[in-house]
Amino acid sequence: MQRIRPGLHGWANKGYGLGLACWVGTLALAAALTACSSSKPASQGTGTEGAGPGMGVQNLGGAGGSSLSQFQKGTLGEPGSGGPLTDIHFDYDDYTIRPQDGEILRTNAKWLSDHGSARVQVEGHTDERGSEEYNLALGAKRAQAAKDYLTTLGVSSDRISTISYGKELPLCTDHTEDCWAQNRRDHFVVQGAQ
Repeated sequence: MQRIRPGLHGWANKGYGLGLACWVGTLALAAALTACSSSKPASQGTGTEGAGPGMGVQNLGGAGGSSLSQFQKGTLGEPGSGGPLTDIHFDYDDYTIRPQDGEILRTNAKWLSDHGSARVQVEGHTDERGSEEYNLALGAKRAQAAKDYLTTLGVSSDRISTISYGKELPLCTDHTEDCWAQNRRDHFVVQGAQ
């Protein structure tokens, strides 16, 4: 059975394939979000209490940091905040790796091969269109597609984890195709590189 655990503002896949469990979990998350809301101020906690190993913001460090930590610091999308690996982008409503992004992934795989102690978390992101549930699932498929591609290039799958943020952490908030294209991405967060 697949083990999919909730991450901070997204679904995390720690090396297991996606399937029915992801869809069921996504629907359960949507129901929970619809059923309740929190009036607790953001300063009263990070929401990571009780999260499993590798799931909290404190474990998503490394060069550049996660999109969530960049968002919290107000640096999301700023030049120089991306770390050593380059983001890839996707066409609308798709999780297929484009040829130009295959070249980027080859460069990312080489960097990971040269830095054998580094681990990477692949964050799947979407644009604002579509439901929360749909975008969480699409982001998970995008992150998994990049992970699969990196493993075919020789990066060990146990060095790669995935998480979907769906449409929650956009780089651009304009309602234009150019802006949406920036948000349809996989972001790579390096952990433990020396």
